[in-house]
Amino acid sequence: MTSGHTLLKLLTSQSLIEMSAPTPIRQRRKDARPNELLDAAMALFVEKGFAATRSEEVAARAGVSKGTLYLYFPSKEELLKAVIRHTLMADIARGAERVAQEDGPTGALLLELMTEWWVTVYESPSSAIFKLVMTEVRNFPEIGDFYLHEVIEPGHRLIGSLVQRGIDRGEFRPVDVDGVVHSIVLPMVMLCLHKHSMGACGFADSHLTRPAEFIRHHLDLVLNGLRARPETA
Repeated sequence: MTSGHTLLKLLTSQSLIEMSAPTPIRQRRKDARPNELLDAAMALFVEKGFAATRSEEVAARAGVSKGTLYLYFPSKEELLKAVIRHTLMADIARGAERVAQEDGPTGALLLELMTEWWVTVYESPSSAIFKLVMTEVRNFPEIGDFYLHEVIEPGHRLIGSLVQRGIDRGEFRPVDVDGVVHSIVLPMVMLCLHKHSMGACGFADSHLTRPAEFIRHHLDLVLNGLRARPETA
């Protein structure tokens, strides 16, 4: 009886230990695997280009089999879409949430949001996506269509809504909103393209290696123009 009671006590204690133990490494790795695959894909797409990268190379870089890769991403195109969704689309969604929550001066919010957003993009691997899409879109129009509807259009709407807010409140003069959005965004895209073209070859312009400074100067120019302010009495 004592022996049976002792055995039951030991089994119960073991069960409690197992229940309170951390998640096994195997399970943690399984949960993290999609992000590992996305990181590996991004690195290889940047190094070799989308067309030249083979699925098995992505799987090997992530330390899994090709079959495992296809469990998460059934094609290389879907893998690239997931990379874009994981980076740029997530950034736009966070920006939209912030715009909806903040109600301060529009110019200050636009300057702060764009600076933080683009510095984060510039300093992360996602800065390569612009060059990646532009160089591959003619061969993979499906990716271009996805990028247009899931990145360009939501980003354009977000910035355009801020510009329109400023006009409606009398903070900005009436302007062509679409033109202003393009004027804000395209130099930012060029900044990232420069990083992964001329900059990657060692021909970086010193002014373009300080993204926060460039972005603030650019947005100040858009918001305030070159016209001298009238002197105050």
